[in-house]
Amino acid sequence: MRIATAVAAALTVAATALPAASAAPAGRSATDGVWRTDGYGTLLVLGDGALREYQTSAAGCLAGDSARQTGPGDFLTPDGTALTVRTTHDRDHARLAADSSVGHRRLTRLRALPADCTRPPATDPRADFDVLWQTFEENYPFFALKGVDWHAVRDRYRPQVHPGTTRAELFGIFSRMLRPLHDAHVAVKDGDRVFAEVRPGTEPPSPRLDARVKRFTVTRDLKDAKNRQDFAAGRITYADLPGALGYLRISGFGGYAGDDAPFTAERAELDRTLDTVLTPARTRRLHGLIIDLRVNGGGSDALGIRIAARLTGTPYTAYAKRARNDPADPTRHTRPEPVPVVPARAPRYTGPVAVLTGGSTVSAGETFTQALLDRPGRTVRIGQPTQGVFSDVMMRTLPDGMLFVLPNEEYLTRTGRTFDGTGIPPQLTEPVFTEEEFAHHRDSAFDRAVRVLRARR
Repeated sequence: MRIATAVAAALTVAATALPAASAAPAGRSATDGVWRTDGYGTLLVLGDGALREYQTSAAGCLAGDSARQTGPGDFLTPDGTALTVRTTHDRDHARLAADSSVGHRRLTRLRALPADCTRPPATDPRADFDVLWQTFEENYPFFALKGVDWHAVRDRYRPQVHPGTTRAELFGIFSRMLRPLHDAHVAVKDGDRVFAEVRPGTEPPSPRLDARVKRFTVTRDLKDAKNRQDFAAGRITYADLPGALGYLRISGFGGYAGDDAPFTAERAELDRTLDTVLTPARTRRLHGLIIDLRVNGGGSDALGIRIAARLTGTPYTAYAKRARNDPADPTRHTRPEPVPVVPARAPRYTGPVAVLTGGSTVSAGETFTQALLDRPGRTVRIGQPTQGVFSDVMMRTLPDGMLFVLPNEEYLTRTGRTFDGTGIPPQLTEPVFTEEEFAHHRDSAFDRAVRVLRARR
């Protein structure tokens, strides 16, 4: 997840042509071979200078993405994400990590690639339907939460698919099947056609909405501010407010160093931004910090954790991450993996924080919000519930080349709660960028944050 929204980013990456693998490094790595992920419906083949993905379900096996090898167990994807595979307690078990994500995926070695992964897949419309339906059946965790009978969906729509079904017709069928989920991490793309939905009553983050809100906040909320400055290709704004308060607006967790920049460049640009904003002289005099996430299209969870590490002087757990891992039982998951927040060895601010959220706070914007729930110190959430999508997205390709994405993970609080579907609720409810607020030049959530922080001095 790298740009504008998690879904748009995933579809962009999935549509990118993959480069040829580089020559294999000298010698054989201990991680070479065939591996099955715990959950995620994925096989990985490592060796000959590459990591190659195979997407599996009961409907078949399809070749997916690949990454070139840069060292023993180290790989680089076409979008610049670094992957590492390391064996654990024996040669038949390993863990996969991506530098732009949090957590790991557990791997178990297989003796060989299954035979169905070596055969050309069927490419008729019914095969496409079966792959999409079966992938959701085996991986999507939220049918009960959404009140959707997925088997009834198959019974209704599969008879509409036949050998003569056109791509446009099939795209329409998929759209009608998936619309009732109202899941912002579910999408289908076929050329210029894109299907995606959000939770009813919310607006998806978009460049148009972001620009409108930014103009509004600059002219209204920041009219008396000092030292206003944009950073990270305009994705981050900071300003000093009257009364020793700070304002930090984050519109995404990525795109900081350009659309094609590797994650290392994104991370370095974020660090430069935070070093500039959180100077010791400033943090000593700040009595409160407003973090505005109300229009945030998501991105990298790892960047969110990196910011959280600048907001604490005490280690704590942001959340625990787990994935559905039983194709027949949506209630079974991988063992939850805690994701730590460790105080950064860099300038930090540890005082009171007010976090502004709304329905256009999506994906990594939500995991960052969740990472602040147990932040040591005084933190208050103001505004409206977030969108309600937390998982990294699985990117899948149909036999005819159509693309789709879906979630398969849950992010748990220390009490085991998740916020999928409903979003993270605010502690103090205020309207967020409604037409009435715009018309009356009001920003009730921002004003409430200012009052709360001033009262807590």
